[in-house]
Amino acid sequence: MTYSGFQIRHLSFHGSGKEPPVVSFQSGLNVVYGASDTGKSYIVEAIDFMLGGKGPLPDIPQANGYDRVLLAIAFDDGSETTLLRSMAGGRFQAFEGLHTSIPDAEGSPLGEIHNERDETNLSSFLLSKIGLAGKRIKKNATDETQALSFRNIARLAIVNEEEIIQKRSPLSDGNYTANTANTSVFTMLLTGVDETALLSRKSTSPEDQKRLAQIDLLDQLIADAQKRITTISGSRDELSGQEERLTRAMDNRAEQLAFTEEKFKAISSRRRAIIQKLEITNDRYTEIATLLDRFNLLRDHYVSDYERLLGIREAGSFFSVLQQEVCPTCGASPDHHDPTAVCHGDVAVTVAAAEAEMQKIESRQSELTTTIAALNAEAQSIRKSLPNMRNSLSELSIEIETVVSPDLRRQRATYKELADKGANVREALGLFSNLNDLTSRKANLERQNERGAGDATSNNRLTNTVVAPFAERVESVLRQWGFPAVEQVHFDTTAKDLVVSGKARTSYGKGLRAITQSAFTISLMQYCADNDLPHPGIVVLDSPLLSYREPDSAEDDLSDTNLNGNFYRYLLGLESDRQAIIVENMDPPSDVELGNRVVHFSGMADEGRFGLFPL
Repeated sequence: MTYSGFQIRHLSFHGSGKEPPVVSFQSGLNVVYGASDTGKSYIVEAIDFMLGGKGPLPDIPQANGYDRVLLAIAFDDGSETTLLRSMAGGRFQAFEGLHTSIPDAEGSPLGEIHNERDETNLSSFLLSKIGLAGKRIKKNATDETQALSFRNIARLAIVNEEEIIQKRSPLSDGNYTANTANTSVFTMLLTGVDETALLSRKSTSPEDQKRLAQIDLLDQLIADAQKRITTISGSRDELSGQEERLTRAMDNRAEQLAFTEEKFKAISSRRRAIIQKLEITNDRYTEIATLLDRFNLLRDHYVSDYERLLGIREAGSFFSVLQQEVCPTCGASPDHHDPTAVCHGDVAVTVAAAEAEMQKIESRQSELTTTIAALNAEAQSIRKSLPNMRNSLSELSIEIETVVSPDLRRQRATYKELADKGANVREALGLFSNLNDLTSRKANLERQNERGAGDATSNNRLTNTVVAPFAERVESVLRQWGFPAVEQVHFDTTAKDLVVSGKARTSYGKGLRAITQSAFTISLMQYCADNDLPHPGIVVLDSPLLSYREPDSAEDDLSDTNLNGNFYRYLLGLESDRQAIIVENMDPPSDVELGNRVVHFSGMADEGRFGLFPL
């Protein structure tokens, strides 16, 4: 097997009536950088998707109206092919030549899934181009083998922004059952020898067959658990830490929520009391108004009665000065009038009765005036108090509606969100516990089968002798980049990962994990190319310089170093038969001249290219 890679020349997106956005690449280094949410990471996902990754592509607003993707590839044998695929996934069409617009002719169909019995699929096509057609890799501990797929290799060349910081081996994709195959692929790339000659050590006893059946069932359960775990971000330790932080946060939120609820209850109680007082006061004011109307009418009656009685008294005084003729009351003539007899119409008696009645009315008028004055005073006091009560009610209502209630709703929503996250984290931890239990049971069954197979052990060709030259290459790359305090790099064949200066790679912060993952990926391409071993000849890295933007800690922060400049200078020196596509948020350092190797997404409508898709 010999090195014979390929390089991406164009990536473009197409839709009916839409202007196709095109990103072009050249040999060696290519850098795509710029503002967030402009489609940089979408390029990495699209390249992986067009090299056989599962669909569909993520649904982002900027891609509305686009439904197909073209990927133009140049191979080392001089051939050129453009792949067409629906953004929803499915089969490919292959066209000769490099195209940025969809050809009118019908392309050659290629299946999206590897099939060793039918070579009309993308995986077989790409493997044949890089000299790995028909190769086999080890599948499990009993040395069963499976056909090599290009997807087995793609994950060692294309690293997205999530994988680049993961706390696990670069050979692991989080799927425990795939670790053996991933290790076998890495070994094949380092040695140039596949597992075609490997003979399976299948057990023949009924007990062993029963255990193998149980292992197969456990494999299915483990695969299902791993599939569910891949939807969860973070390792088990990170999730445990997250659960503790969520518990503390929920306790704090519960205290704040209890305080806000008490405040809400207190203000609501005050508002209810004011509303009740306002209702009572309004009722009293209405009652006073009704009483005043009645009392004013009564006062008018008193005045009328008083004036009538006053008229009677005045008439009586007039009668007293008249000459004695006919009695004005009984009508008797003076000759026949008996002054000693009691006359029912005695003027003096009538006047006296009227005066007595007037005194009663004056007394009642006085009492009525006092009562009316008191009611008017009470009504005036109520009129003065009503605005204050209404203002207090309005202020409390505004405080409840604009401050306390929104704050209470927000805190309840936050608490519910934390509770939901906590439930999700606990569920995820349960998945990890279940996965550990399943893998432990599987490992126990495999050990029993190995004991049943005698002294035979699984063939493991990833030895220190094999990985030592590769580890030296990684060490050289890290030194050239100026990685801090590099003393020695070796590859731990048990952990399947690098150990840098005596420290496991996964023990570093996420920024340095991103850099060491990048060194691993780039060094693998360099090692294979320099030793004439098969490799796609391309690496695609998303956010390798994370330590400059989001360091975990002070020791993870490289902003005061020139590692980023050394990183780009190293990649500028790549041979023309290799290609690196780097996606970053940060501007490349000013002291590195990248020329036309840079694609910049400004994120602004009036400055250069807005993003991957037109604004």
